[in-house]
Amino acid sequence: MKVGIVRFPGSNCEDDAFHAVVDQLGEEAVMLWHKDHDLQGSDVVILPGGFSYGDYLRAGAIARFSPIMREVALHAGKGGIVLGICNGFQIACEAGLLPGALLRNDAGYRSMPVTIRVEHTNTAFTSAATVGQCLTMPIAHGEGRFAASEDVLDQLENDAQVLFRYVDAAGEATVDANPNGAMRNIAGVCNAARNVIGLMPHPERAVDPLLGSEDGLVLFESLLVAAHA
Repeated sequence: MKVGIVRFPGSNCEDDAFHAVVDQLGEEAVMLWHKDHDLQGSDVVILPGGFSYGDYLRAGAIARFSPIMREVALHAGKGGIVLGICNGFQIACEAGLLPGALLRNDAGYRSMPVTIRVEHTNTAFTSAATVGQCLTMPIAHGEGRFAASEDVLDQLENDAQVLFRYVDAAGEATVDANPNGAMRNIAGVCNAARNVIGLMPHPERAVDPLLGSEDGLVLFESLLVAAHA
């Protein structure tokens, strides 16, 4: 499995993603500059977290026009796996690869560990997890409040596209467990074809006990399951 990690001006989690793929999974990874026109044969593309240029307008609104995003969209259109984390999730939504939008948090910038519950496991990023499994990993964002119309939200629920929800220690999706005011406690979704996945928490920052949690590793291990299916 070869993973391409897109580096935008302001990305700050690309090395974390590289570590998760290369050092933890033992797979190949390559950095892709946002002005590139070639995915270099990547099977999986990761849009990492950070603060991409143009975020002062709206998170991801300018980055979506980077040349590499045309290649990412073509890759996704052919069924290729795309994973957007934090700012990468914002960019994927702005590019129309994922439904909904990420709006400014209802309580300002949040940097803290959260717990998310896995809602569905029939995607390339959740197949090694179990339904209802609770994972602890950090968030670090100011615009992570997932929002969509009620009709879109209902469709996402009906089509099992809501993959992760913020929950409390008991695994319940409560108001207090929601760190940013996301509608229906949604922390991550996938597209209708289930090959593009976005989430706000950082699994790449939770792949080693030294980081405080290794719960994110199961999500990256899911990519191996998909690659060898």
